[in-house]
Amino acid sequence: MSVVDTPALAPVFALPPQLASIKAHAESSGLPFAGGVTPVVAWNLVSAHRVLLVDVRSNEERKFVGHIPGSLHVPWATGTALTRNPRFVRELESKIGGKNTVALLLCRSGKRSALAAEAATKAGLTGIFNVLEGFEGEIDAQQQRGKSDGWRFHDLPWVQD
Repeated sequence: MSVVDTPALAPVFALPPQLASIKAHAESSGLPFAGGVTPVVAWNLVSAHRVLLVDVRSNEERKFVGHIPGSLHVPWATGTALTRNPRFVRELESKIGGKNTVALLLCRSGKRSALAAEAATKAGLTGIFNVLEGFEGEIDAQQQRGKSDGWRFHDLPWVQD
């Protein structure tokens, strides 16, 4: 694990090289957060203990669709109506241990986690990335997810309650 102690004693993960290039590209492109990573890259970094993975889906989604073992959970929105969580940034910062910790955010398709990454970055969190494709991927022509992209499509580890 590549962890550095800061004066505040919060663990800060050093930015892995592949994320440094993604972040540089995001900055030059004007992306409002550190950048996006594919599910496979995300899993490689998480399984090597180089970054934290934070699931921003609702409790209901995690319970009924599945979740990634060892991932942290901070809902971007709550309930079946997906009401925006007004404490999201505070909860995220608290769960990951500080503003400089490198974390990857995951939702169903990568859209809410991009919004969550943008909000976190605007609040001063410096190493927040979005997991592209999300847990289930985009909806296809048959109105189904998981057939062409997403965490589960790539056969990465997950469990269901």
